[in-house]
Amino acid sequence: MKSMDYQHELEDLVLNVAREDASDLHITVGRHPTLRIAGQLIPLTEKEVITPEIAEGLVSAMLTAEQKKEFMVLREMDFSFSYKDKLRFRGNAFFQRGHIGIALRLISYQIRKLEDLNLPALLVDFTRREQGFFLVVGPTGHGKSTTLATLVDMINHERAEHIVTIEDPIEYLFVPDRSIVDQREVKTDTESFGKALRSMFREDINVAMIGEMRDAETISAAVTAAETGHLIFSSLHTNSASQTIDRIIDSFPAAQQPQTRSQLASTLLGVFSQRLIPRVSGGLIPAYEFMIGNSAVRNLIRENKVHEIDLVIDTSSQDGMISLNRSLMDLLRAGEITLESALNHSLNPEELSSISRRL
Repeated sequence: MKSMDYQHELEDLVLNVAREDASDLHITVGRHPTLRIAGQLIPLTEKEVITPEIAEGLVSAMLTAEQKKEFMVLREMDFSFSYKDKLRFRGNAFFQRGHIGIALRLISYQIRKLEDLNLPALLVDFTRREQGFFLVVGPTGHGKSTTLATLVDMINHERAEHIVTIEDPIEYLFVPDRSIVDQREVKTDTESFGKALRSMFREDINVAMIGEMRDAETISAAVTAAETGHLIFSSLHTNSASQTIDRIIDSFPAAQQPQTRSQLASTLLGVFSQRLIPRVSGGLIPAYEFMIGNSAVRNLIRENKVHEIDLVIDTSSQDGMISLNRSLMDLLRAGEITLESALNHSLNPEELSSISRRL
């Protein structure tokens, strides 16, 4: 068998992602290269089954020599990869059973608008605040980064602000408009999220987007920034508003939790939790839970009654709040999704099933 041109093979694979309107490309030893299309894994059976040599050749074609050296030591790495300024990917290279694996997520060069993403117009209100803390949460691969980029870009086009993003790696590329936009990549432009956040206080910023809050240090700096006059956007891998608040508070030692509750109660603007659901007509459509930090929510956080927030969301539709089950039911009534999909993505399928039977 003749040797493979790994650069050419990589180019062909990423062009397949674009042609098939896929969201992800998976490279796993012993399998054909595989695309994720509308949530389903589809193998490229016309391609060779991935061998250890092919996996190593493809990862070498994506990483710089310095990144490859670091990857071989750490055995995993987040990175960004661009193809001729036409396609951009967020990547993760890792080892599994001694072999290299790669997952690439396609990132659009064009930052989309809220209406194009089928997201609620009420999100606009949070881009017009002067300070506070707004979180977009949900499982991996359900559009959190896309939503955050859309919100930040709205500020970029509408307001003259200094915006700093801290990401690992940088995903969407912003084109500065009315705002100054500085994008910092962890390991390339800064040592860590925590260090970049500490520096932020000396950079005369108005708005910050933190790609992900991974530890107590990052969370603490973000909450403090929101408390001291900055507008902060970030994400967490949590499933609901109440779980998000618990996760933030529980990341601190018990002695610090009362102070954290107090800070969070005074700064939290809202939590938007989203899922991408297979659409009957093809593609994906978001379902979401939307919690807004009104006085009732703030009091429950302060009094350590976070478990009661779900009830506030259920009974505050007049304020724009919506539960995930209600959002799923709205999509179900509109014929956008199937009952099976709705139940699969619900956090309370028994309640959803009961509601659907009454239709």
